[in-house]
Amino acid sequence: MSALYYGVAYYDEYMPEERLEKDIALMLETGINVVRIAESTWSTLEPAEGEYNFYHIDRVLNAMHNAGIAVIVGTPTYAIPSWLATKHPEVMVTTVAGQQKYGPRQQMDIVSPVFRRYAENIIRKLLEHVQHHPAIIGWQLDNETKHYDNVGKYMQAGFVRSMREKYPSLDQLNKDFGLDYWSNRIDSWDSFPPVDNTINASLACAFSRYQRQQVTDYLAWQADIVREYAQPDQFITHNFDFEWRGFSFGVQPRVDHFAAAKALSVAGVDIYHPSQDHLTGREIAFGGAVTRGIKAGKNYLVLETQAQGFAQWTPYPGQLRLQAFSHVASGAAMVSYWHWHSIHNAFETYWKGLLSHDFSRNPTWQEATTIGADFARLSPHLEQLQADNDVALLVSNEAMDALNHFKPGDAQSNVYNDIVRRFHDACYDHNIALDVINDVTEATGRYQVLIVPALYAADTGLLERINAFIANGGRALIGFKSGFSDENVKVRRDAQPGILSQACGVSYSQFTLPENVSLESCTAEIDCQHDAGAELWMELLAPAASTRTLLRYQHPVWKTYAAATDARYGQGRAVYVGFLPQKTMIHQLFNVMTDGLSLSSRTSTATFPVVVRKMRNRSGKRIHFVFNYSGEAQTYVSEFSGTELTQATQLDRGTALQLDAWGFKIVES
Repeated sequence: MSALYYGVAYYDEYMPEERLEKDIALMLETGINVVRIAESTWSTLEPAEGEYNFYHIDRVLNAMHNAGIAVIVGTPTYAIPSWLATKHPEVMVTTVAGQQKYGPRQQMDIVSPVFRRYAENIIRKLLEHVQHHPAIIGWQLDNETKHYDNVGKYMQAGFVRSMREKYPSLDQLNKDFGLDYWSNRIDSWDSFPPVDNTINASLACAFSRYQRQQVTDYLAWQADIVREYAQPDQFITHNFDFEWRGFSFGVQPRVDHFAAAKALSVAGVDIYHPSQDHLTGREIAFGGAVTRGIKAGKNYLVLETQAQGFAQWTPYPGQLRLQAFSHVASGAAMVSYWHWHSIHNAFETYWKGLLSHDFSRNPTWQEATTIGADFARLSPHLEQLQADNDVALLVSNEAMDALNHFKPGDAQSNVYNDIVRRFHDACYDHNIALDVINDVTEATGRYQVLIVPALYAADTGLLERINAFIANGGRALIGFKSGFSDENVKVRRDAQPGILSQACGVSYSQFTLPENVSLESCTAEIDCQHDAGAELWMELLAPAASTRTLLRYQHPVWKTYAAATDARYGQGRAVYVGFLPQKTMIHQLFNVMTDGLSLSSRTSTATFPVVVRKMRNRSGKRIHFVFNYSGEAQTYVSEFSGTELTQATQLDRGTALQLDAWGFKIVES
């Protein structure tokens, strides 16, 4: 994609008839150049089985085209019509709570052949009708697709078939999964038990992996249909989302983004985040790093983010601009709001769009017009931005599943994501930009540093590739619980951290939960004076003779054990940490590990709330984004020279830049 897109989701179906012309005039005034339509309108498009109504689709496509606004059309499959649920109640998804009732969206069984038949029909009818319309630039598959905790008969039967294909011998399945425990042994395929109530984490995680595979297959199935109709210059995308904590937080447990994205020509994402005094940019950076990573560093589309959103998200002046350019600074080629107007009834009544309920030119809309103008003006400088990061963070759905089956202590949240975000945010707050990857391959050799948080379940090959990365000169920061179990969540019988102990030069056989455990530094490079100590988990580490101890536990009983270590391995270096550190401690350990390296990922010596992102544009020039994530003005001494693009002024290295509250500068050098 060569231009910056600035967009909104638009639903003519929800609006008064006379609004379309007025809305388009306001969109042009805002600088909107793309809209998303159709993905939630099945009941309007097919009000009764076999009866079709494309009135709203045609109206919007024609009006947008006449105004020069591009359109992305979504397949309307994520919210089914009531007549389908009435005629075929079996299409409603079954979860551990039972079969769900009609009403909310995303309550269908995506592996049901009945649902698939009706879904394919409406996709084809819609695409047959609109495929040649010149306004369409791309297609969106479904919407934030997941497996919806499906444990229905088709999901369970498919899982058993997949196990039978993988394990011709039930004896091997029983051995790999340890099913002799508590008499869980399976001796006949015909008596394979329901998986939704299993106490065996190996079986549960295998089922979870199969559920994610069905999401991958479902999106690929839709993509194949759409490609039959799509024009060569049109893209196919999907709006992936993240683990939700009232906002986008961590790796999505119910989707393998990396696998599912293979069906797409361009990745898309929905990123929502806290606002007002809680706006930090961390969610934007994390979501961007994941979405960039799932298509090998290519630009992506932010198909949904908030304009006003929840009442607690109504942005302060300057925040909408800061958010939009933060997405661009992570590699987004499009920023689109959910949605243009505010809904006047139903579930999202109090989720506000760019326009409020009275359709007025409100302050948020006024600020949006400045973004649209800047996108148009700066697009030649900000198109096709690429990151040149040499730090990567490894994530794993399999490790997440496994670790969350054995949460330390009384933890209630998705512990894996707590840990991943702690490591990511520590880098973000100290202006260390990174890429997110899900495997270590030959391509990983382009990175100088690898961060591995809580890789609890992993096959031997992955662990050996991590060791090889280090041996070949890489630096690795490896978190506790890594290497503990194999891909079947079966604990390795070697001293922990198993295979990784070769590179890390450390082992342990005991662990505990920290209670009033502080840390003692064993090197002048680390200062523990203001550190809060060990959190969540404690591995009682015994370093090898050649391994340096960086930290010890400060505790009357556990003080003889190392808490973090530093080992040379081959041409590289591995720092292992046996507990969950504070962000400032993670940064100190990162500095120890990277001593002597010149990292392109280290974008600034400044720290949060001043965030500096560095990208390269299609002309090969460096684009430096300097953001102030604070309600107070900040001074930043420039570490580069060039042209400040927002004001078209020259900037010298060493110049003191004044950043307004929630303000930013963009420098091309």
